[in-house]
Amino acid sequence: MTLPFTKMHGLGNDFVVLDMISHPVNLTTEQIRQLSDRNLGIGFDQMLVIDAPRRPDADFSYRIFNGDGTEVEHCGNGARCFARYVLERGLIANAPVRVQTANRLLELHDDGDHQYRVDMGEPDFNPESLPFSAEPALEYSLQLPEEVRFFAASMGNPHIVLLTDNCDKAPVHELGSKLCTHSAFPQGVNVGFMQIIDRDNIRLRVHERGAGETLACGTGACAAVACGIRAGLLNHTVHVELRGGSLNINWQGEGYPVLMSGPAESVFEGTIKLTITADQETAHGNRR
Repeated sequence: MTLPFTKMHGLGNDFVVLDMISHPVNLTTEQIRQLSDRNLGIGFDQMLVIDAPRRPDADFSYRIFNGDGTEVEHCGNGARCFARYVLERGLIANAPVRVQTANRLLELHDDGDHQYRVDMGEPDFNPESLPFSAEPALEYSLQLPEEVRFFAASMGNPHIVLLTDNCDKAPVHELGSKLCTHSAFPQGVNVGFMQIIDRDNIRLRVHERGAGETLACGTGACAAVACGIRAGLLNHTVHVELRGGSLNINWQGEGYPVLMSGPAESVFEGTIKLTITADQETAHGNRR
């Protein structure tokens, strides 16, 4: 079959967006890996799959797959791209757009000039939400064998946040890889390295599960700011500088959602031919 796609990015965190409402097919893990290959496929950090809502208060549902084919729960940069995609194509008339992810209902707003604001929901500081086996605390540590101290929060997906004096020199690949796959995090974890410039500004680099370091991570920015505010290190509105650009994050504290604002860009559209199996063909037909 021939499958249309749209390539998009949020601050360099790049996505392939597939409209499975119009073109339903269940891709295999291997097909997703092939499509993500930057030399032999389209290339992307994550694939965003748009589908029909599964609950009455949602306009759409969507699934997120890393380049290695694993499915993840949430993606902030992807949510902004999702909003631009459905609004520009007239799949919904106006914002806000309510989108069901694996474990949350997001509300997406169009602020104009290709800037989008996402209600990301409340951060969850219970270590069991990652999951991570520990008594709830402000800060945690692991021995690797050196001691590594970090904050932890779930934004619908798991994050730990390490403080660093210099983002440019932070061991994002080496230490990020070790922590991402550490046995203490049975479902893996996203690892952020946060440099605090002042109470209103931070720099951040993130090693993501299944993708490695990306140019930007929206949920990582939300988790870092929420952890910093909770620790008394940051004010309620913070400018986050990532390798691909900047986001503005606002969190008023316990009981309030994290609000993320930033750009979403369309890059190009195309089609790709896929060989699908008999089982995929059956699923394709059953969903029509």
